[in-house]
Amino acid sequence: MERISLRKENGVALIIALIMLLILTLIGVSSISTTTFETNISGNERVGTVAFYASEAGFQVGVNQLPDTNLISRKEFGEDSYYSSRFTSFGSHMREGFDSSWTFRRFQVSAIGEAFSAKKEIEAQVSYGPFPSGTEYNN
Repeated sequence: MERISLRKENGVALIIALIMLLILTLIGVSSISTTTFETNISGNERVGTVAFYASEAGFQVGVNQLPDTNLISRKEFGEDSYYSSRFTSFGSHMREGFDSSWTFRRFQVSAIGEAFSAKKEIEAQVSYGPFPSGTEYNN
């Protein structure tokens, strides 16, 4: 019967330690990569939110200037963010609950917000009134 010698296994502990070190290094690199990716996502979300708020500001400014439908050119909204608004008039219309002596005007307000490289647009139709029929407000 032949005896198995343990002396031939001197480097096994070193090889196991190196393999464990390699596995831990791969886990660390993967964690860093995931963290960087998640940081980029949250930064993009923040920029998109700022652009949305800028477009919301443009929309509110636009609604407040109705019935004036002059274009609102690019205006600064905070640091590195801007808004602009444009209008479309759809003319007069009637609404339920009002007789024919009253009329409303319908507008479409479109606002664009920009922040860094992101753009967001809000578009809504607004009913403006009531006005007495046949007055300058509904022409």
